[in-house]
Amino acid sequence: MKKICPEWLKSAVFYEIYPSSFFDSNGDGIGDLPGIIAKLDYLTDLGVNALWLNPCFASTFADGGYDISDYRQVAPRYGSNDDLVRLFREAEKRNIKICLDLVAGHTSTEHQWFKESAKAEKNAYSNYYIWNNSWLESTGGLSMVSGMAERDGSFMNNYFTVQPALNYGFANPDPAFSWQLPVDHPDVLKVREEIKNIIRFYLDLGAAGFRCDLAPSLVKKDPGKIQTMAIWREFREMIDAEYPEAVLISEWAYAPQALKAGFHCDFLLHCGTPGYTTLFRNEPKRDLWRGIDKSAFYEKDGNDYTVKNTNSYFDAAGLGDAEFFFRTYLDHYERTKNDGFISIPTGDHDMTRISDFRDERDLACIFAFILTMPGVPFIYYGDEIGMRNIPGLVSKEGGYTRTQARTPMQWDESRNAGFSTAAKEKLYLPVDSAPDAPNVAEQQKRPGSLWHKVKELLKLRSDHKALQADGEFELLLADYPLIYIRSKGDERILTVIQPARRDWQCSIALPQGMEKLSALLETGIAAEISDGKLTFSGNGGTHFGIWKING
Repeated sequence: MKKICPEWLKSAVFYEIYPSSFFDSNGDGIGDLPGIIAKLDYLTDLGVNALWLNPCFASTFADGGYDISDYRQVAPRYGSNDDLVRLFREAEKRNIKICLDLVAGHTSTEHQWFKESAKAEKNAYSNYYIWNNSWLESTGGLSMVSGMAERDGSFMNNYFTVQPALNYGFANPDPAFSWQLPVDHPDVLKVREEIKNIIRFYLDLGAAGFRCDLAPSLVKKDPGKIQTMAIWREFREMIDAEYPEAVLISEWAYAPQALKAGFHCDFLLHCGTPGYTTLFRNEPKRDLWRGIDKSAFYEKDGNDYTVKNTNSYFDAAGLGDAEFFFRTYLDHYERTKNDGFISIPTGDHDMTRISDFRDERDLACIFAFILTMPGVPFIYYGDEIGMRNIPGLVSKEGGYTRTQARTPMQWDESRNAGFSTAAKEKLYLPVDSAPDAPNVAEQQKRPGSLWHKVKELLKLRSDHKALQADGEFELLLADYPLIYIRSKGDERILTVIQPARRDWQCSIALPQGMEKLSALLETGIAAEISDGKLTFSGNGGTHFGIWKING
């Protein structure tokens, strides 16, 4: 039988760290790898057992590190390769796995490969990137950049202008353009081998795997991503043969392709999923906890920004639509549950934070959902204390609107929220200066805080295999409230989530085999079994409950 994943991934809960903003160990105002090492015990105490680090490699930082100038060198601002190895070793002592960010689709224009490729004289790197034959020639409808090289040609960029696309070939090269190489061209195959060797380099150092940026972007003009999927399967086969405990996690946002391509997990992001968020862009009120149209989040009034309630499912108004989400989720889940996992993150470095127009009770409901669903959960740093967006910040390192969610971690009430001893003006980004800005120390001291609720939920997930990645999933009700069962072996666990702030009561037919419920974690929901029905009720809403069935 096909092995879906290494055993450790089934119980993994990831914590995403944006290195520049987590903890500054040397007082220069920027987070670093020694700073992450210093906070590993915090992560262990919280209950996470895996980390995803955004790129920590040498970079020009035109796009927050996603423009890599040297794949094999840690960016000096973060430390050294020795610091990264020390991080791997210290994390291993605490049973924490670390996945790095693999940017396989493009590099920086400052990467040595590109500098060689941009030379007028043909060389071994000329075809490492996609160039047409002359800067005056048609680009074939592709986004290409001119005027940045001595070479007579334009190069294709993947995202920003300074991020040239590596050449994995074209699924269907146009004969009219000789520069569109097939996927089996010898020069194109060299690029694949370069990426394989980068994977080997970091797995040998101690990495547990990779989150793969823009994973569907490799092969160009690739309908259905057939050839791109084949390349990732080739990478997966290499990893399975040489590093069977390593994992691949994709930024694909379409599990039916990503998991068939060999990834162990795919993010169910709120951008780019065909048939799912394409509709959300036109109907932001049907999202789970954030509006897709960013303009729906903020209105500017003079110098102030006012958050608008987008009526997502987890908004307290109770005007969202869970059924709309589950219509697509269940389809993808049934099609892929034997291939890998769908991962639902609280957020990431490209999204606004989930805290807008929500208090700790609201956020606890979101965490209860994420940490009791199938798949591998991901927590964005600071979401466990309800860190806020800071709208209106000047773009930092290509962040633009994303900058508001990349501000420094708030550890305590000391200078710069405990993030750095640097002068305020030297900080990577400003900390939240509001008098009520959340911080770790305050919430750790306060029973019932969001931090404590997240810790309880993480402990619950760790203790019960039915709640982990591969537990079966049965949806009983996709409304207000949301009701579902997770099961594995003889263990069955029922979750009820009610984010709407109103008095409520709900009855459903008693699930087969259910005789009694034993509360595992309950926040204001009453449960009763009678006359073949299961009835739940609550006063004021914004509650969740988790029960063991017949336990």
